[in-house]
Amino acid sequence: MVAVTMRTLLGFLLMAWVPVYAAAGQVDRTETTGIRIDNSTVIEACGVCHVTDDPQILSRISYRRTTPEGWQQTIKRMVSLNDVVLDLDEAREVVRYLSNHLGLAPEEARDGAFEVQRELIEYEYEADRDTEATCSACHSMGRILNQRRTREEWALVVAMHRGYYPFADRQGFLEDGMVVREPPAPNETPERRHPMNRAIDHLAEVFPLQTSAWAAWSANLRPPKLEGTWAVSGNHSGNGPLFGRMTVVAAQGSDVEFTTDATLVYARDGRSVTHTGRSIVYTGFQWRGSSEVVGGDTEWRQVMFVERDWRSISGRWFRGAFDEIGLAVTLTRVNEAPVISGVHPRAVRTSTNGQVVSIYGDNLPAELVPADVDLGAGIQVLEVVSVTPGAATVRVAVSDGASVGARDVFVGRAIAERALVVYDQVDRVAVEPLRGMARVGGVIVPKQYEQFDAVAWHDGPDGKPRTDDDLNLGAVEPTWNLEEYSATYGDEDLRFVGSLDQTGLFTPAVDGPNPERVGNRNNIGDVWVVATFTPEGAAMPLRARAHLVVTVPVYMRWDSWEMGR
Repeated sequence: MVAVTMRTLLGFLLMAWVPVYAAAGQVDRTETTGIRIDNSTVIEACGVCHVTDDPQILSRISYRRTTPEGWQQTIKRMVSLNDVVLDLDEAREVVRYLSNHLGLAPEEARDGAFEVQRELIEYEYEADRDTEATCSACHSMGRILNQRRTREEWALVVAMHRGYYPFADRQGFLEDGMVVREPPAPNETPERRHPMNRAIDHLAEVFPLQTSAWAAWSANLRPPKLEGTWAVSGNHSGNGPLFGRMTVVAAQGSDVEFTTDATLVYARDGRSVTHTGRSIVYTGFQWRGSSEVVGGDTEWRQVMFVERDWRSISGRWFRGAFDEIGLAVTLTRVNEAPVISGVHPRAVRTSTNGQVVSIYGDNLPAELVPADVDLGAGIQVLEVVSVTPGAATVRVAVSDGASVGARDVFVGRAIAERALVVYDQVDRVAVEPLRGMARVGGVIVPKQYEQFDAVAWHDGPDGKPRTDDDLNLGAVEPTWNLEEYSATYGDEDLRFVGSLDQTGLFTPAVDGPNPERVGNRNNIGDVWVVATFTPEGAAMPLRARAHLVVTVPVYMRWDSWEMGR
């Protein structure tokens, strides 16, 4: 008797789906020539199962392109479900080769950047809302945006979901699940297609294997030359803007691996931290790295985009059990010329005298006089308080008639465009994000925190809020508090969900059940996060609020990405 394992049964089930799609016209095996693979490690590790008549064309693999994280997920699935045996060095080589030769072009990777940068955002896929509803019932649409496949492969992905995850039928693929059938339009054929077939049609058209962007980029692909010094500017949510310098050194024996040393200064309080790290660049532009704070136990992951000219790099550094604590970062290459990274504070008010402004950058002139600093008409530089190669502090006077708007900042020949804003009043504050989410935890699984910022705004020339001409005056330091989000009579969430400190960081309560709550419920619920701020010269405070959902823990996770670690 032959023992049939669950893995074998699932394999038979997946195979059984293929003829269904073939009969429905979903599979065209001659549609696109697969991408040839000439790496012996990939062929030996993957070619045992992914076989074709051509040893350099591997079934499934040669017909897909994705990010390093996407290939890593695939390898993890092969190891856990199909008994693939790989040591760490082999796994790294497979990920590196596939990411470089079956990866994405920069233009293709931009839309799905939020997925690999682990940003929790509200994303809407406007191109096809039916496809979005089908796919995002279970996972982020970013996972789709970061893949390119042939039509056959998109059909097989649907088959894989239905085989491995039967609940997908109810959640996203069937008409009586989360995707509902709408009445046919007057000019539409009476027989509507099944939701998953409509999704396959759309994905095959919009995200095909072969694209002009990939053809151009793969022909141009080369190791990036990133060694040297880079000026760093960024914003650490809850901590404000930061500036500094990072040195990048090529790792011995590699042209795509680097070690990094970064010293960063928080402009708000002058605190300095040093990061030491390592990184690898996939596909010529996809920076994946990690760094540790010297003297601490905090590790940050780095996901950034290297621009084509190798002069700037930007992305997100993040940490936390759910990658929820992050900072947006931009790196600018430094040569002999001065570089301006940014200004703090971001905005200065008219009719002020003696305002201190710090200009951050690199290679700033050692001998600096007020005439060397140009902040635009209506702003007089009274004195240079101090200057180092990385920062110049000046004292300024802003006239009553200074024009309201964004200003370019010059220090000698160096320029930072729209780096300083002149305003006459703060019209409103806004809490970011407008809708947040945290998860209770601390017993079985970690807590998921949520960080809020309060940003001051001027309504711009049209005097109307939330229009394109509004002026961002930068983050402010308000008084923070929580208020009840009343969803029912006797709502008591405020007492149990957690606490908010004066940096805007929400710490959720421990997971339950809680015998002190009515019904022995968990410590979950809805609250308002409220910021109260009184601008300089204002008689009344401004208030803003955001909605925070504190929800249940995540006990099972399928997205443990470790790229760059």
